[in-house]
Amino acid sequence: MDKQLRLKEKIQEQYGKIALDGNSNSCCIPSSDCCGTSEIILSPFESSKTVGYDSDKLKLIPESSVLGVGCGNPIRFADINEGDTVVDLGSGAGIDVFLAANFVKESGKVIGIDMTENMLNKARENAEKHGYKNVEFRQGDIEKRVPVEDNSVDQVISNCVINLTTNKENTFKEMYRILKSEGKGKMVISDLVTSKEIAPDSINADNWCSCIDGALTKENYIDSIKKAGFTNIEILDEKLYMELDEYKDQENQEKRQITSISIKAVKK
Repeated sequence: MDKQLRLKEKIQEQYGKIALDGNSNSCCIPSSDCCGTSEIILSPFESSKTVGYDSDKLKLIPESSVLGVGCGNPIRFADINEGDTVVDLGSGAGIDVFLAANFVKESGKVIGIDMTENMLNKARENAEKHGYKNVEFRQGDIEKRVPVEDNSVDQVISNCVINLTTNKENTFKEMYRILKSEGKGKMVISDLVTSKEIAPDSINADNWCSCIDGALTKENYIDSIKKAGFTNIEILDEKLYMELDEYKDQENQEKRQITSISIKAVKK
C-alpha cells in the first residue's frame, strides 16, 4: 500500500470517529493541546466561534452539524446570493452547507462533498431531520474527481480540508473545473499554511490527519492555486493558529508556525 493511500485511510478513520464521537483529539481546532498549545478544550460551538463563526447564525442550523474542526469561516467572505449553486469540499457533518443553504434559499442549491461515510451519514440525517430540501451530500475524493458537472457552480467553499489532501494542485484544478467560467465562478476557502513544510520521509500520519504535516507554505499554497488557473487571488484573513514545539531552525530556535488563512480566487 502506498503512502498516499495509507494517509487517506487514516484520515477516513479519524474523521469517521469524529462524526460518531465528536472532536476530542484533533489538532484542527485552535484550543487543542495535542501540539502543546493549550490545556483548554472548547466545545464544538465555542471552537467554531473562536475561528470566526457568528453564534446567532450557528443557532439557525442543526446543532450536530457543528463539530468544531474548522480553522476559519469561508461563509463570512463568500457573499453567497439567493439562487446560487454552492459546493462545499470536505463538508463533514454539514456546518457550511447548512449555513450556505440559508443564503441560497429554495431557488438555490448547496452540494457537500466528503469521502468519509460516517460524516455523510451524519450530514444526510441532519438534512432530513431539519427539512433541508436545497442541500445534497455526495461521496467523492476531492483531489481526484469531484462528483459535480463542469462549469456548473457559482461558488466553491472549503474549510481546513485542502491541507489534508496529498495533491493540492489537483484539488484546485477540480475546483476550477466545476466553477462557472468568464469570471462568474469563484472559490472562497479557509485553510492552514506553515512556515516550514515537512520532508516526505518525516511525515507522521497522525500529524497529517491533525492538519499539520500536510500544510504547505503560504507561497507554495498560492502557487498551487495559480497553477490551477485561478486569477485575482486575494488573502482575506490571516492569523497565527498555533506554534509547534519542534523548531524551524535549530540555530535560532524559531518554532514552526501554523497560520490560518482565508483566500478568494476567481475562474477566468
